[in-house]
Amino acid sequence: MLWVEIIKPIFIVSVVLTFIPLLIWFERKGSAYIQDRRGPNRAAILGIRLGGMLHNIADVIKLLTKEDILPARANRFFFCLAPLIAIFVASVTIGVVPFGEPLQLGDYTLRLQVADLNVGLLYILAVGSIGVYGVMLAGWSSYNNYSLLGGMRSSAQMISYELAMGLALVSVLLAAGTARIPEIVAMQAGALHHWFAVNQPVAFLLFLTALFAETNRNPFDLPEGESELVAGFHTEYSSMKFALFFMAEYAHIAVASALLATLFFGGWHLPGLDWQWVRLHPTLTLRWLLLPLGLCAVLFGTYLCSRFRRGRYGDLRDFEVVVFGIPSIGLGAVALIGFFLFPANWSWNAPWPSVLVAALQVGVVLAKMTFCCWFFIQIRWTLPRFRYDQLMRLGWRVMLPLALVNLTCTALWVGLQ
Repeated sequence: MLWVEIIKPIFIVSVVLTFIPLLIWFERKGSAYIQDRRGPNRAAILGIRLGGMLHNIADVIKLLTKEDILPARANRFFFCLAPLIAIFVASVTIGVVPFGEPLQLGDYTLRLQVADLNVGLLYILAVGSIGVYGVMLAGWSSYNNYSLLGGMRSSAQMISYELAMGLALVSVLLAAGTARIPEIVAMQAGALHHWFAVNQPVAFLLFLTALFAETNRNPFDLPEGESELVAGFHTEYSSMKFALFFMAEYAHIAVASALLATLFFGGWHLPGLDWQWVRLHPTLTLRWLLLPLGLCAVLFGTYLCSRFRRGRYGDLRDFEVVVFGIPSIGLGAVALIGFFLFPANWSWNAPWPSVLVAALQVGVVLAKMTFCCWFFIQIRWTLPRFRYDQLMRLGWRVMLPLALVNLTCTALWVGLQ
């Protein structure tokens, strides 16, 4: 069905774009809690602040209405092209990430990914390496010394760490025996020790470290280097051009988290869970899924309501915990009632058992993505920034030799099996 193939890339890119405001909110509130402060809680609509989430809407309005400044000596074409490349690469890379097993709908097989390539791992490396062009063009075309230094730092950093990243993925390729990502996920089904984060720990740590460098996140955010380069490669950018770079950073975090979840954390698989059993027992699965969801919702809502203190702020912020807490308790109660009243002999006609499995698999992947995104944010506000010579030394003298040793050991292990 042609319309399905058209909707799939739009939907999957929308997933990445939806993660962006969520991650910005995670970033602000997470950094606030780490620094023992409340974080953003001022932007409001009719007095409602939603725990700081409305700051994202305020940011969008601010960036849309700001003056779009173009430096007089900048190269206009490449200056405008650079942020588009940055967001394009982040959106395209996720096209090969599968969110679940193929869903059979009658005679049509719906693949829960945009493109099922035989060389999915090579596609990730090839497309991911294009991202450096956006940063380099931004630094060069701005005609600003700080921007140029940021672009040069980024190009050197990405070249250094992409070698270790590629060798880490080659180790996974050797262990799995294929470059197709769905088959790599299938290799991780069953027990926890099948996950490549467990049986390929060195490759996992190398890939994780390289991802921090690829996404320009602390402790590898040298291309921005606020303390010495103002803002690095995007110093001269303003309005929506700056917003595209800002969005691209968080889109890269979402895509990197999807790759981690897929390649090293089993994708849609959970230890001890057999999806074929779920297809054969959808009613039992749904009932026992409602129980923990209902309990968690009730406990979360009760916790929020317990934090209600009239007069804490002296405005509508006092009631926000109740606004979120009471609906959470209500939804949890509905789920618990469903657990006890859901008929045990409910009949499921095809393809609804497979649809339930697909929905649960997508949920598992998104949950793992969210955890990895949270980990990226925690690391940024925990570790200090490297010096540039330390950054290069780690990439060339530590990670590259370690990746070669790990690749050699993996090749010997596979060859002797």
